[in-house]
Amino acid sequence: MRTPERVVIVGASIGGLTVAETLREEGFAGEITLLGDETRLPYARPPLSKQILAGEWEPEQAAIRTASELDLLDIRVLTGRRATGLDVDARILHTADGPLAFDELVIATGTQPRPHPVLPEASTLRTMDDALRLRERMDAAGRVAVIGSGILGSEIASAARKRDSEVLLVGRSGALGFGGVGTLLSEELSRLHLAHGIELALRAEVTAARPAGAGAAELTFDDGSTRAFDLVVTMIGGTPCTEWLVSSTLDLANGIACDPFGVAAPGISAVGDVAAWLDPITGCHRRVEHQSNAIEQAIAVAGRIAHGAERAQPVPLFWSEIHGTRIHAYGWFDPERPLAELPKTSDSTGTVYSSHDLAGELRGIVGWNAPPRDFRTARAAVVTTRPLVLHA
Repeated sequence: MRTPERVVIVGASIGGLTVAETLREEGFAGEITLLGDETRLPYARPPLSKQILAGEWEPEQAAIRTASELDLLDIRVLTGRRATGLDVDARILHTADGPLAFDELVIATGTQPRPHPVLPEASTLRTMDDALRLRERMDAAGRVAVIGSGILGSEIASAARKRDSEVLLVGRSGALGFGGVGTLLSEELSRLHLAHGIELALRAEVTAARPAGAGAAELTFDDGSTRAFDLVVTMIGGTPCTEWLVSSTLDLANGIACDPFGVAAPGISAVGDVAAWLDPITGCHRRVEHQSNAIEQAIAVAGRIAHGAERAQPVPLFWSEIHGTRIHAYGWFDPERPLAELPKTSDSTGTVYSSHDLAGELRGIVGWNAPPRDFRTARAAVVTTRPLVLHA
């Protein structure tokens, strides 16, 4: 294997930054260029819908590295630089400011919120600037509608309630989702929201809207009712940021299709929310939209670029905090098979749920305010499939 001399990384969030830092940790001495379309240096995104939106953190507390720290690692960071195209065979990345040649390219561009068909201009959340704008609007919003029944919808509803707003959480499917767990936690999440004063409308659809400025709108629902809100936020899923790749030869069926090691084409890899790695467990390409997955994939790809070491798709891991309740999930979940509650330890205040496949093997676990030791023990059993025993 010939060691590459120039690595270009598109996407300056946690996935892209982790690739760059891990390359240096692995002894890679070549050029590293980290390209980001935002003007800010890399920052953590999970706090956007939690601490930042709730007013508990300021932007600098979400920063991952300073400019001087990146300089010490000899990582060239190009902020405010957008990728516009890719020549796979020539190994040329096109940007708004000119081409960049590479030996290895890593794509970590993430996803962007899907616009609501009735509310295309409604507030949404992807960047730090989005979060700060939303936070300012929440300060003056007595009534908030959050449209979207996934993790981010729940987190934003939780943050708005923490700021004393009246909150309506709207979904169409009749259930609340939690990432790869699907709707298996819907009843628990619904009870949690209701206990904190969130109004739920999980079989409702917005059919019309009359904007009222500064994020406010009057919404009409499919039952004919009309309600006014000071702030409307839409989080109805995300689409992979691959529009700049449509003229390339990469497979973009659901993000960037990769082999089990993150390779999309010779010399080109993808990590994070945009990447659909082939999962050897399920035999399907799948995207896992969570920071933990982006970090694990980035470490694997950097190790392969630096040394040729192949490390397969990491086990899905994701977490959230909603109304102060910490929820962790690890592994694979069959949406047709309900979760089973594992026996509590004598002093445990939380719960660990298990998910088994048809063969009876433990394939996934969920910790609901679970003690860390209980969750770690259950997690180890998913990996090794040994009999599960929890300890206090």
